[in-house]
Amino acid sequence: MKTIVKPVSERVATTAVFLANGLGIGAWAVEVPRIKEALSLSDTALGLALFAFALGAIVAMPLAGRLAPRFGSGRVTALLGVAFVIALPLPAFVPDFALLCAVLFVLGAANGALDVSMNGHASAIESEWHAPIMSSFHAAWSVGGLLGAASGAALQASGIGTAGGLLIPDAVIAVLILSGAFFALRDIGPRVKEAVSGFVLPSGAVMKLAGLAFLCMLVEGAVADWSAVFLRSALDTQASAAALGYSSFAFAMAACRVVGDVSVRRLGSSVVVAIGGLIAALGLALVLGYPNVVSACVGFALVGIGLANIVPVIFSAAGRSTSTPAVGVSMAATAGYAGFLVGPPLIGFAAGFLGLRLALCALVIATLVVCLLGRKAVQKAVA
Repeated sequence: MKTIVKPVSERVATTAVFLANGLGIGAWAVEVPRIKEALSLSDTALGLALFAFALGAIVAMPLAGRLAPRFGSGRVTALLGVAFVIALPLPAFVPDFALLCAVLFVLGAANGALDVSMNGHASAIESEWHAPIMSSFHAAWSVGGLLGAASGAALQASGIGTAGGLLIPDAVIAVLILSGAFFALRDIGPRVKEAVSGFVLPSGAVMKLAGLAFLCMLVEGAVADWSAVFLRSALDTQASAAALGYSSFAFAMAACRVVGDVSVRRLGSSVVVAIGGLIAALGLALVLGYPNVVSACVGFALVGIGLANIVPVIFSAAGRSTSTPAVGVSMAATAGYAGFLVGPPLIGFAAGFLGLRLALCALVIATLVVCLLGRKAVQKAVA
């Protein structure tokens, strides 16, 4: 009987990269209001600058999907991690709106490319591990995001400026990524020797997975941008109380990703997707049907619980549905980022005609679609 040697050190190193990336995004999110104030940006101008970040990610993701299988997912992850470290503090030093858009495009591209590469590398490690472990990587990212936001708030409270608010966590991120690159970010899985040019259309199986990723991250983006707005208007409450909804969502998602691999092993990936979609739909229905502080906390926590492990399962399935993991992950991740980008403005557009509550009902429909179609799509992909 052949002995299976699990790539433990590679898993630890890649987990460190996920943690570092989440830490950086959390730290960046906390500094957005201060950068807006420093440059005297209007809400519209800030929206355009943040659009540049998302656009950079969407442009870079398919390209990263071609680089990783060609040069090795471990090597590319390390290089893109360094690019992320270099790009993260740049927004703190720009003098005007135009340069902010330019550096956010670069930061978004570095982040998006790293997202694809590290997820592709994690998928390759999962294949060598012979057990579901993708959720543990995403749990590290979620924990990193919470730590980044908390540490950023603490730095601000202590009087540290915007530059320090990004440079200090960036130093920690650099240590995590460089340590992982030096000790254990080796290449795993096959490489594609042939040159690949242009973009490759996804297969039918990957297209379905990409569609599911689009819907899940559309909901996640809409919850991030509209939950506090909805609760503040529906409950006529203070901003701090309205923010409890998203806080409940974020903490529940992080906690459930910690135990996500156990859930996938016991229930199966397709069942996790179907049940997760249903739980998220019920949570949204609770918030929209009976809006109060308690139902908001419970409902948005249910949304976080439901969505927590769907995207890791989808990325894992997409990684096993193409020639190399990074190719499939890049397709699913690009679609997911597109959903995260278009979700909030679509809700805002619909709210102008229907009212915010009815517009948010579209999120219930999206999660029900994931529940009804996700199980079969994942089953076919992993078969």
